[in-house]
Amino acid sequence: MNDWVIIDRRFNGPPNSGNGGYTCGLVGTALEAPSVRVSLHKPPPLEVPLLRRHEDDGSVSLLSGDDLIAAGVPAAVQAHAPPAPTVEEAEIATRRYVGLVHHRFPTCFVCGTAREDGLRIYAGQVGDGPVIASPWTPQSDDPLLVWAVLDCPGAYAIESVDHRTQIVVLASLTVEVRQRPRGGERHVVAAWPVGSEGRKHHSASALYDAAGRVLAVADSLWIELRDPAAFGR
Repeated sequence: MNDWVIIDRRFNGPPNSGNGGYTCGLVGTALEAPSVRVSLHKPPPLEVPLLRRHEDDGSVSLLSGDDLIAAGVPAAVQAHAPPAPTVEEAEIATRRYVGLVHHRFPTCFVCGTAREDGLRIYAGQVGDGPVIASPWTPQSDDPLLVWAVLDCPGAYAIESVDHRTQIVVLASLTVEVRQRPRGGERHVVAAWPVGSEGRKHHSASALYDAAGRVLAVADSLWIELRDPAAFGR
């Protein structure tokens, strides 16, 4: 059934567009499939009605007028989550969050350091390995927040290992939610790099409960921007 959704301004990523993971979640949660890939085609606009349309081929599109913002299809996640960092390891890792030194989008709802009302996912390197992690205590089991927290750490996994200076933005996110998080309980979000091809970069992320069980896992594709001004820089 088609419906209308609005991305509230508080759910921004870059200053003038919606957080990629949250936007992908608006599409992904509308598909009845165990795992879903959502591709972003244009920066998601804030505070405007968006048509969430179920297509005849089983996909779901998110439209602003005639503009295709995002599209989702059933797709399998390829990533295999590594053993979970402990909550204590994740807490220590946040001290190495590169966004504490320089943040490209400090008002981002998920990872921004200038947001008291954000999710405050500050994923830093765990030990000397490729995995970065952050603790997270969700206020509810809202699946949109699961999609959101699986987004930003993937970008920082690329930056933490490759020390890249170019801005990357989310092109697609493939998510499998196995179990919703429990509101008020401690969890861990982790991410790691997978590989790069020119301006394309691949990473993966996972959400664990405090006991180390995998609740959700994701593959993400990132694109280096040629024109950062397009995202309000």
